[in-house]
Amino acid sequence: MSPNDAFRALDRQECLRLLTKVPVGRVVYTRQALPAVLPINFSLDTDASVLLCTSPASDLVHAINGVVVAFEADEFDAATRSGWSVVVTGRATVTDPAEHERLSQTGPTSWMPLRDTVFVRIESELVTGRELRGALSTQ
Repeated sequence: MSPNDAFRALDRQECLRLLTKVPVGRVVYTRQALPAVLPINFSLDTDASVLLCTSPASDLVHAINGVVVAFEADEFDAATRSGWSVVVTGRATVTDPAEHERLSQTGPTSWMPLRDTVFVRIESELVTGRELRGALSTQ
């Protein structure tokens, strides 16, 4: 296997399918002009947007509402040196009250105990991914 054979670009549909297989990803955003990454559980909506459920008072909501962010999720097996990674890039927005009602039934639930919740939608404007297929050791 040549080094280039170890990587394979994933198309949009395959990326979205893989995102449904894992419960946690990471939001990549800017906090006080510095890069920040936050692990968070999520789900995909019917339009392929990434949905997050969090507290309306959270620093995350204030930092990402209305701005472009990245969301990354992956799955890797260290023993076989294989896995995949998907990145969704798009504008994050807090959902409106009517949508909140629907998402309360179908959307993600926070793993943190919360009194009040809001849903944040990350539009899937750009979806990229790659797969690593068991690269051989060079050591």
